[in-house]
Amino acid sequence: MIKAVLFDMDGTLIDTEKYYRICWPKAMAHFGYEMSDEQALSMRSLGQPFAPTHLKEMFADENLDYPAIRAYRKELMEEYLAKNGIEIKRGAIELLNFLKEKKIRRAVATATDMERTERYLKQIGLYPYFDEIISATMVEHGKPAPDIYTFACAQLGLAPEECLAVEDSPNGVMSACRAGCQVAMVPDQTQPDDELKKKLTICVNTLDELKNLFS
Repeated sequence: MIKAVLFDMDGTLIDTEKYYRICWPKAMAHFGYEMSDEQALSMRSLGQPFAPTHLKEMFADENLDYPAIRAYRKELMEEYLAKNGIEIKRGAIELLNFLKEKKIRRAVATATDMERTERYLKQIGLYPYFDEIISATMVEHGKPAPDIYTFACAQLGLAPEECLAVEDSPNGVMSACRAGCQVAMVPDQTQPDDELKKKLTICVNTLDELKNLFS
């Protein structure tokens, strides 16, 4: 029985992954690197300490200044969001209201830092829906390690198998799967391959379709 639903944020609750897909290559170009779309997609939900290592390996450059590149990418993201606003993903409010009525607990488990997570969720009115807000900055290892989901389950006082993680990216799915959670995927920028599909409890097009799991 599912007692809690743990949501990724970027690309799952809010439509921001499309901007990361633009901003990573722009930030890399600013520092003299050419990043392909495929390489940008591989950065989705990738947390510490994996992101710096992954980026250095992709560009075969141990001297790549990850903190500076990431800081510039964050600046670009803020500019895009200030200009375009933050869109809530289709079906999010319907699902959150449904879960609230069913008294199923709700948490966010995101790779984004806490300051921006809280600011974004408050800005779009989703903050009050959640019992817990968990940022990857609160754990030692970010996604795709299991730490964030293990910690989220512990904060809720539930076993991982009692929790459904909702993710849009492969790194997020792997994190939740390794923690022992049930995993739902709502693909955003790319579809899951056959190997990833084997790890999913369900794959849906929009968040509100997940209500069927509780019928």
